[in-house]
Amino acid sequence: METILEDSMTIPFGEKHLVAVLSIPANASDVQTAVILTHGAGGDMNFKHLVSLAHALSSNGLLCLRFTCKGLNLVYRVKAYHAVWEYLKNLEKFTIRNIFLGGRSMGSRAASALARQLSGGSEDALQGLVCLSFPLHPPGLTHSHRQRSEDLRALPKEVPVLFLSGTADNMCEKILLDDVLKEMKSPATVHWIEGGSHGLIVKGRAEESVLDEVNSHVVSWILEHT
Repeated sequence: METILEDSMTIPFGEKHLVAVLSIPANASDVQTAVILTHGAGGDMNFKHLVSLAHALSSNGLLCLRFTCKGLNLVYRVKAYHAVWEYLKNLEKFTIRNIFLGGRSMGSRAASALARQLSGGSEDALQGLVCLSFPLHPPGLTHSHRQRSEDLRALPKEVPVLFLSGTADNMCEKILLDDVLKEMKSPATVHWIEGGSHGLIVKGRAEESVLDEVNSHVVSWILEHT
């Protein structure tokens, strides 16, 4: 495991600023791949799962920028995510050629919406999308999965997607996500956490064990697609 450094920063967003932390691998001079992460409807960038993943990514030689955006309006969250994307792309300290978008729950919806926007233009830095506990529908309201999966189904084949969800997630029924995958043009991989809830909590299993499983799959998938 490499030593990592963390740099706190504020990112301009209109008349406001977004707080963020950049996790930097020890050998950062030749790093060319970065990952952006953000949280769900509750919490912030210091949510344990995001911090753990950021450290795992940086320990494997990848930059990781995680940020906080408290807004519950999806359009607002996507605009904030875009501001972070632009900020990261223009960091003069690094030569970033590949960027993966990622998020947890609502953060993954914002990431998928931005991925769709970026893939419709001339942007070539976008390398893929990581969705942790993608909220395909509210609990018990499975009919909304069509609307919530619209951005995913519109992604082009050049943007691979990784899903990590729990088999007991009441916001992502497995059969519905399987249906979405069949309609997606982009290559998609799903890793199911057996017994995991929407928060990826597994009864009778240590949280660190679950985090290790999630982190290892995300890191290996990103390295394969770099």
